[in-house]
Amino acid sequence: MPLLKFHIKTGWSQDQVDRLLDTTHEVMVETFKVPERDRYQIVNEHAGSHFRALDTGLGFDRTEKFVLIEIVSRPRPEEQKIKFYEKLSQDLERECRIAPTDLMFSFITNSDEDWSFGQGRAQFLTGEL
Repeated sequence: MPLLKFHIKTGWSQDQVDRLLDTTHEVMVETFKVPERDRYQIVNEHAGSHFRALDTGLGFDRTEKFVLIEIVSRPRPEEQKIKFYEKLSQDLERECRIAPTDLMFSFITNSDEDWSFGQGRAQFLTGEL
């Protein structure tokens, strides 16, 4: 874990989606020190007519490449989150040509008892993880 949910407008190629997911996972492994196989990603595609994302008054324009990433995670230190935002913005601009102004992140924090990875057990609580 974390569980990442990507919200994008329809029209991305499979290669573009793969690069988005792979780049994000690489940054997640580096900044949060999660195991390589700790990868849970969901892509939600939305018709442009069903997706509004303005700039909260910050003075920049969004494009068709806008990506909203929801991160469901155990608590993380503030400095780790800031490093994640910065590194992922840089890497997605370089690898996917997504402008930093087209990225929005939102963390949803939960606790160890909120996760079960299978077999009906809470692995963070049982000590399996």
